Amino acid sequence: MRIMIEQAVEVSGNADTGLDRRRFLTVCTAAGLANTLLPGALLALASQPSAAQTADAGKQTMKITPEMMDAAAAIAGITLTGAQKELMLTGLNSQRETVAAIRDLHLPNSVAPAFVFDPVPPGMVLDTVRRPIKISAPPHVVFERHAPGGGLVALESLAFLTLRDLAELIKTRRVTSIELTKMYLGRLKRLDPKLHCVVTLTEDRALQQASAADAEIAAGKYRGPLHGIPWGAKDLLAVKGYPTTWGAGGFEQQHFEEDAEVVKRLDAAGAVLIAKLSLGALAQGDLWGGQHGIRTRNPWNPAQGSSGSSAGPGSATAAGCVGFSIGTETLGSIASPSTRNGATGLRPSFGLVPRTGAMALSWTMDKIGPICRAVEDCALVLSAIYGPDGRDLSVRNAAFNWDADFDWKKLRIGYLKSAFDLAPAAPPVAPNPGSPEEMESYRKRVADAEAANARAAYDLKYAVAALAALRKMGVTLTPLELPKLPFMSISPVLQAEAAAAFDDLTRSGRDALLAGQLAGDWPNVFRTARFYSAVDYIQAMRARTLAIAAMAALFATVDVVVTPSQGVQLTATNLTGHPAVIVPNGIRGDDAPKPPTDQDSSPQNIGGPGTPVSLTFLGALYSDARLAAFARAYQEATGFHRLHPQLS
Repeated sequence: MRIMIEQAVEVSGNADTGLDRRRFLTVCTAAGLANTLLPGALLALASQPSAAQTADAGKQTMKITPEMMDAAAAIAGITLTGAQKELMLTGLNSQRETVAAIRDLHLPNSVAPAFVFDPVPPGMVLDTVRRPIKISAPPHVVFERHAPGGGLVALESLAFLTLRDLAELIKTRRVTSIELTKMYLGRLKRLDPKLHCVVTLTEDRALQQASAADAEIAAGKYRGPLHGIPWGAKDLLAVKGYPTTWGAGGFEQQHFEEDAEVVKRLDAAGAVLIAKLSLGALAQGDLWGGQHGIRTRNPWNPAQGSSGSSAGPGSATAAGCVGFSIGTETLGSIASPSTRNGATGLRPSFGLVPRTGAMALSWTMDKIGPICRAVEDCALVLSAIYGPDGRDLSVRNAAFNWDADFDWKKLRIGYLKSAFDLAPAAPPVAPNPGSPEEMESYRKRVADAEAANARAAYDLKYAVAALAALRKMGVTLTPLELPKLPFMSISPVLQAEAAAAFDDLTRSGRDALLAGQLAGDWPNVFRTARFYSAVDYIQAMRARTLAIAAMAALFATVDVVVTPSQGVQLTATNLTGHPAVIVPNGIRGDDAPKPPTDQDSSPQNIGGPGTPVSLTFLGALYSDARLAAFARAYQEATGFHRLHPQLS
């Protein structure tokens, strides 16, 4: 997941206390203040450093004082009178004890809260009738084992075929699963030193599965289009017998004794798991591993990161190292790597795919979905993994009935008009009068802003061209806008839930093992989220109810919304659970503005000549199948998904 909002808490106080931010937060944790007051700026505790430094800091019995309450109230934005504080003291000290008791349970990440988020608005009726999938007509795949001169044709010529093409080759027994599996394993081994997309190869498991698939197919027991297809899993999905590292330092040896539900379902479909692929540490960005960190790379420009947090799935799929992959999204983690790597991603409706056996980041926002080379590939994978499992209680009994021949022309199509208009950023304000140093800094900010505007204007041409291509397809586009709601201000519920999911990590200090330690990285974000009160969390969830209703009203007027892949829509639709399909939309030309920097693996090394752009299609809740049908029509009309990076 990408952090879309950077939060910070500034603490001021007597400089003589020598109270730095980490110590300040440690002291707050030691106090054990209830979240309803925000464990605030408890500067009074600074005079008691020994309490914060003891091995048993989480169980300190120091009393909460009126002075501590004043600091907490200031952060919470409320005012307390002396009499009110006196009334509250006994209750607060008692409440702190209840918090300590819950902490003593050491809740594992797999334990969900005793509530279930439901994005379905009142009156919505779900289609629950499952029908057999209708895949496209058999493709004409040209593959001859022998070249005209008599030599064998390298199997790697198949590396970038779509899943649908590969399925036809396997079904007709022109290629075996063992051959494909060995070919893709070979590419992963050869290219991973450049791409850093693999955490663990599951080679033994894969070869056994591939051999079994070939035997079944030879015996006439063909399970369907995923049978024998090699795939890769984002390494937050549990796989028995292999580590599940969550991409994070300190979790390298973590094992689970049961496969994730999605893994079980793909096993049942006959798919062949060949690798556990990288994700940013605890599903943030593309930097993974221990304190030094490894950045997964973009195969179109390996000096760039692949974005995240489904960094490995995006990179490996685009690089022709797997037939398809599984990623997850909380706030952009399928959309962003699909965009950066030129892959096709399907972020399903919230509650369509069970998350059992997957790392939890946000119980009300996490979604599991496929990253592939074509929209129909995504639909075929989603057909195999969706539906209730009886354990993830958020999953609805909603049908996903893929029909490659669906008449998409009867759909009502809208587009976010303002998202296709160039809105240059306001120029930086010059210092007045300003020292030479300040003026130099100002001139740099102006140059950076102008360069950012130039990059935005260049990329916008691809988005506008997409509207023209849709109109050429005969689509009537209705201009519309997102509801006027503070979506970005609702999104801290994600950080609050994530901080709860990794509460022990923060309180134990093991967050120091994570690769990212900057302001926007999880360790700091988790600590900051502890200042977000339970009252404010509930208020944000109530605002989310308004957002669900407003988005339902929007999708009552159209069936599909076309939008660039960035912007507020990403936050809005992740909060409301709406599905999205992200498709490649061209490659930047040689005339494209250069990246902000060409420094190897810098987070600012993005875009530039020869890198992909994308387009996003949004749909109503649980309309994933018809949304995919429309996205496939655009993809087939434009052909951008057939482009792939040149890798040696």
